[in-house]
Amino acid sequence: MPVPVPHPRTAVLPHQAGPVNAGCAETRAAAAGMPAHGGCSGASPAPQDAPHGPAGSAPLPRDLPEAGLPRPADPRLPAGRNAAHPVTGHATTTGTRTVSSATPPAPVAEPVAAVEPAPEPPAHGLTLLLIGEDPNNHVPEMWDWAGRKVRLRTARNLTEAERLLTDDVDCILLDLTPAEPAGREDRDGTRAGDSGDELAAVRAVLRMAPAQAVLVLTCETDAERAADAVRVGAQDYLFRDELDGKVLSRAVRYAVERKRADLAQRQLTESRLRAQENARLERGLLPTPLLDGSELRFAACYRPGRSRALLGGDFYDTVRTPDGTVHAMIGDVCGHGPDEAALGVELRIAWRALTFAGLYGDELLATLQKVLENERPDDEIFATLCTVDISEDGHRAGVCLAGHPAPLLARAGQQPELLPYEFGGPALGLLSQARWPRHQVELGAAWSLLMYTDGLIEGRIGEGTRRLGQEGMTELVTRQMASGLQGEELLEASVREVRALNGGELTDDVAVLLLDRR
Repeated sequence: MPVPVPHPRTAVLPHQAGPVNAGCAETRAAAAGMPAHGGCSGASPAPQDAPHGPAGSAPLPRDLPEAGLPRPADPRLPAGRNAAHPVTGHATTTGTRTVSSATPPAPVAEPVAAVEPAPEPPAHGLTLLLIGEDPNNHVPEMWDWAGRKVRLRTARNLTEAERLLTDDVDCILLDLTPAEPAGREDRDGTRAGDSGDELAAVRAVLRMAPAQAVLVLTCETDAERAADAVRVGAQDYLFRDELDGKVLSRAVRYAVERKRADLAQRQLTESRLRAQENARLERGLLPTPLLDGSELRFAACYRPGRSRALLGGDFYDTVRTPDGTVHAMIGDVCGHGPDEAALGVELRIAWRALTFAGLYGDELLATLQKVLENERPDDEIFATLCTVDISEDGHRAGVCLAGHPAPLLARAGQQPELLPYEFGGPALGLLSQARWPRHQVELGAAWSLLMYTDGLIEGRIGEGTRRLGQEGMTELVTRQMASGLQGEELLEASVREVRALNGGELTDDVAVLLLDRR
């Protein structure tokens, strides 16, 4: 069906009638010492040419004033009702006098001393936008599930409908004109009745109002097209011959609830898809150790501080270069949000590339600092880092610290101890001309080297302000090793105990890396 051509008319809004207290005009007029004119004091007279439908129905309006806006209503009356309404019948205006067709109430004998304030208008119910070419169609009065009257707006075509489509519109009732016989040519020379044009108006409304429920109104002989409208996205369809207030009210309410349910389900599905995509992305960014040909055993434990995340600002990696040297690294970008996680991944990948290129020690850290300075979103962002390069025979290691906690070394037959921290340099991103000396460490024939981030040692002990610290962590790991735990079991048990001492989940990212030689 071709989309109706817009008429040169202003936006159309309804003038709905509703009963009010029959004696309000006379009572208030008597209280003010003025004659009554059949309506409430201060009410605007009803327009003389306002069309009226049968009792119990709301007429489709014709035109608005030239400003294109509805006439102001009495603020003391409920929204959507005219200011002058008797008990029954309709009010008309002749000159400056308002005449009511209702039976006049009994006159008030004496003026009252005080007038009670008008009750607050109730919150309006649903809002229905009717789109149809015939402005004389009558739509029955409707009520929502709370007993509030459904407000009605009307538009002759899609252009008017787009102007009237505001955020408070809950449902659109699209009046489909009967399908034209196939083969008849329109004025513009196109052939009507083609299947591609029959639902053009429906599709246009669905594009124009993706958040509103859509009902299709058609004749019973056009049921197939009405069903097709539901197939392309409308919530339901109605037949004109069966239309009454009860049926329409129920259809509007059900359509609105179905639309809300559809939107909620769509948002839930999109949220799940985004979560799955983020999980796959973050899982792919986690490192895969490259230790082929090495006798060292590797284990790692990672716990991001962000809720429902797989990746945080902590990062680590381990690779073996062609000369047989095993390089290990662990670092921490200040903060633990998605930006810090992304920067940590960039630094890890840059470290791996620079390591395979033959850089290590001070030269490698100086290059990483340049990467950090160019990639960080803020000049105050910095990163701590600890790098270790282990000789091919596994007996010696070179250690560089950039503001990072010193590793924990456990030699065979000896108590675990922290490596010296004094030889380290500042964190990356703090000093542009910083240097990071490389400290040589003798490992021995059998050993375990534990590298970690500060999330493991900054947890609290009990309800006080005391932190676990490096000494507490050393005692904890020593006790776990003495019980015979190794590898990933050792790391998992240590992190669980740290969480238990903290009294709950740790707020900072935690990364722990363990290299063993037995």
